[in-house]
Amino acid sequence: MSIDSLEQLRQQLAKFAAVRDWDQFHSPKNLAMALIAEAAELVEHFQWVSETQSYLMSREKKPAVSHELADVLIYLIRIADKLDIDLIAAAQTKIKINETRYPVDKVKGDARRASEYL
Repeated sequence: MSIDSLEQLRQQLAKFAAVRDWDQFHSPKNLAMALIAEAAELVEHFQWVSETQSYLMSREKKPAVSHELADVLIYLIRIADKLDIDLIAAAQTKIKINETRYPVDKVKGDARRASEYL
């Protein structure tokens, strides 16, 4: 089965957890904690390398990074599912908010926090 949408992936993940009776463990709190653990595992691949080296990932390392990214995505989708949050709609809303908070004429080429652009 080809998964080509976030909704199809959400359904596949929900089924995966349901048939294993894992929903009992998949509270938003537990899923958020698992997401952070996986994000930390992702960060480990970039620890102690330069900015340039972070782009030059070896063929041997790339699959491991891919798996960590997948784990982060899986937990993110599961949390959103448990809280009935449409991730695409949430991202679109957040982009609109960020367009207001970070107007191009004030922030182009400058990466500070929104509160620092008084």
